[in-house]
Amino acid sequence: MMNRQWLALTPEEVIEPDLEIVDPHHHLWPVAGHWGLYDLIDLHLDTAGGHNVVETVFIDCGAEYRTGGPPEMRPLGETEYVAGRAAQSDTSGKSRIAAIVSHADLSLGAAVRDVLEAHVEAAGGRFRGIRHTGAYLDDPAIPVSSTRPPEGLYAQSSFREGAAVLASMGLSFEAWQYHHQLGEVADLARALPELSIVVNHLGGPLGVGRFAGREAEVIEQWRPGMEVLAGLPNVSLKVGGIGMTRLGAPWENDERPPTSDTVLERWGDQLLWSIDQFGPDRAMFESNYPVDGVTCSYTVLWNAFKKVSANYSPSERATLFSGTARRVYRL
Repeated sequence: MMNRQWLALTPEEVIEPDLEIVDPHHHLWPVAGHWGLYDLIDLHLDTAGGHNVVETVFIDCGAEYRTGGPPEMRPLGETEYVAGRAAQSDTSGKSRIAAIVSHADLSLGAAVRDVLEAHVEAAGGRFRGIRHTGAYLDDPAIPVSSTRPPEGLYAQSSFREGAAVLASMGLSFEAWQYHHQLGEVADLARALPELSIVVNHLGGPLGVGRFAGREAEVIEQWRPGMEVLAGLPNVSLKVGGIGMTRLGAPWENDERPPTSDTVLERWGDQLLWSIDQFGPDRAMFESNYPVDGVTCSYTVLWNAFKKVSANYSPSERATLFSGTARRVYRL
């Protein structure tokens, strides 16, 4: 759970405060749960903290699902809730929630069209796609997704039938899996070249459970899969998730949270390598807030992204910080 008092122990001045940012990955929770309460007021507390965050994209997190009715329609509650918050953000004078990515069970196959059409209607013009997590590993130390995906989800014929419906509607797919599953995403991308796939959180290089303390080995396993994905034109990458404890962010129990320089000591090489593989036009920095807020403040996180990208051209940096997100999510 994010602790703002602890995060405040490492204050940093915002660098390059005029650089325009579209944050393409954040969540909202109106009630306290595993990650704590994080509603629109909390999002604006972070996005108005000095960085020039003009727009954001909400990403599925299981918030405010309906408690009754057909199970496949229950995720609509999240879209309805976020659409209301997005409308509030339009007149707030602060960052606006410009797009919504929710959840639908693609393993419904062709029947998922009814669910997707209901999401589109509920979102009031902001619905852009769904996330259906495939992250799976038979290891009790690795967190299990709330959707509890089976092994090999992205290869199931019913799932691919549902993904084809998603593509036919011009909607995108958020892939969240672990590094040993990157080949499954590549197979999906090849099977459905018309589907826009956004790989979350650097492709999920794990740093806990059986992978704890084995960073070099994980990188050796992770890079080949990322190289394959980078060669597929319908795949984009979110460069972030670097505050997640499951990816090996080591600061949760430190006396003070990390500085941006400390974050880059741990992640700088992987961030630069990933951007170079995909190119700025298919990569976008993300906050993954408030999940990354467990170990790293919003100010520090975006300072780290600004520092690591300093040697790219102004146009490339504009693409990384806002352009790719605007293209992928059709903002």
